[in-house]
Amino acid sequence: MENKKLRIGIIGTGGIAFAHIEAYKDRAKKVGDIEIVAGCDIIPGKAEEFFKANGVDNVRCYTSHEEMLEKEHLDAVSVCTYNRQHAAPTICAMKHGVNVLLEKPFAVTLEECVEMMRVEKETGKILTIGFQPRFDKNMQQIKRIVESGELGDVYYIQTGGGRRRGIPAGDDKTTFIEDETAGVGALGDIGCYALDMVLNAIGYPTPLTVSGFKTDFFGKDPETYSFYNKNPEMIASKFGVDDFAGALIRLEGGVVVDFRIAWAMNINTPGDTIILGTKGGLRIPSTDCWNGSVGGPMTLYKECAGQSVETVLPILSDSPQDGSLWDRKIGSFIDAIKTGGKAPVPTSQIIKNQAIIDGIVRSSDLGREVEISIPEI
Repeated sequence: MENKKLRIGIIGTGGIAFAHIEAYKDRAKKVGDIEIVAGCDIIPGKAEEFFKANGVDNVRCYTSHEEMLEKEHLDAVSVCTYNRQHAAPTICAMKHGVNVLLEKPFAVTLEECVEMMRVEKETGKILTIGFQPRFDKNMQQIKRIVESGELGDVYYIQTGGGRRRGIPAGDDKTTFIEDETAGVGALGDIGCYALDMVLNAIGYPTPLTVSGFKTDFFGKDPETYSFYNKNPEMIASKFGVDDFAGALIRLEGGVVVDFRIAWAMNINTPGDTIILGTKGGLRIPSTDCWNGSVGGPMTLYKECAGQSVETVLPILSDSPQDGSLWDRKIGSFIDAIKTGGKAPVPTSQIIKNQAIIDGIVRSSDLGREVEISIPEI
């Protein structure tokens, strides 16, 4: 396979697909080992417009992923559909012998994730989840600090973030906020990033219980959209997900995570991320979504010879040859296919992330703490 150009398809040609195609184009230009040959979108004509807008010619377009997968004999696809449509095309692709890069969140429900992982195991195809922050040098530095032992045994984490006002909706854009398409709001859009940052750093221990809640005060209020849209009442009427969520999560090994995430809130930040250990602590300045790098220089807190010491860690910069985070995300996927390697962001980790989100939703609906149970795959 190393000398063959991989045949790439894109399923779903909405907003996030633009980042995927840019990275695929960059890979094709610099390495020359892939070609984008097919794409589909359920809206007639949308896929054709997408590829034309991105300057990619000779792409066969479909309105059905089943038909595309049946006809095109692809090597890999990016699945960039609505959250509630993540599972079906992913499963169909793997059953057709196609490797999958699935955009986050993994899915809406834990059951969908389990179903995808079972097909992944049955087919032996690569299924990797789209967490591009994993490839940021500063995010990787967090994991190195924890693994170095500088913090000792980690016992408490505070994480989250979000936006003072930043609900991704407008007069012509409501798929992010409708229950029938999104299924989950800030939790799945940006909350999964905050969780992955810290869970990946500490080795992704299994979540045990969660006591969570979610709200929709701003999403359902027309005033939220009134300054930039012509029909704020319509937008608010379609809001069916969360705009804020919080939880206390207990993990195996005695670690507790205090989590909060927002699309809208009346404060600039719900707080920095902090990781507390028996030998040190780490403060990571907050951002509005954690979908790239950290919010500023991190600070390491230690005790040295009876003195409290603080070390500010400089931001690690990328070099031009590193490419964008999206280049690295797509590149790692392609490299794994060519070399027979493993998924760069494995489902065995992200199912724990999804189990927490699933638990927060259940806990909020029930009004009490719930246990988390991840089925055997």
